[in-house]
Amino acid sequence: MADMASVETTGAVSGGVRTLLRLEGLALLAGTTGAYSIWGGPWWLYFVLFLAPDLSFLGYVAGPKVGAWIYNAAHSTIIPMAMLTVGFGFAPPLVLSLALIWLSHIGFDRALGYGLKYQAGFGFTHLGRIGKVA
Repeated sequence: MADMASVETTGAVSGGVRTLLRLEGLALLAGTTGAYSIWGGPWWLYFVLFLAPDLSFLGYVAGPKVGAWIYNAAHSTIIPMAMLTVGFGFAPPLVLSLALIWLSHIGFDRALGYGLKYQAGFGFTHLGRIGKVA
């Protein structure tokens, strides 16, 4: 029952569900990095842009509400999945490369336990608290 209470008050998952979501992140990282390798995208681009979505944390300068919105937009799979879908058949090769790098980053973050943010602050995520107070 303690697990249920923590979910209701924080909105974060715990236990086996949290582990499963982190493993899904690891699978996303491995799958998209493998696809990038097969695709033959330039590795210099991968390494230069891999951490680029984390620049979205600068949105927190405008406050936790704006920061969470910007961070979540940069760490949601919706946009890069759309780019990936379009990139396979209709877009320039760079679009596919960017989508795979972006999805790899999201998988990396989720595998480490960095989830989507709540407006309560940067340390409050759907995968649990992060930071010193966690």
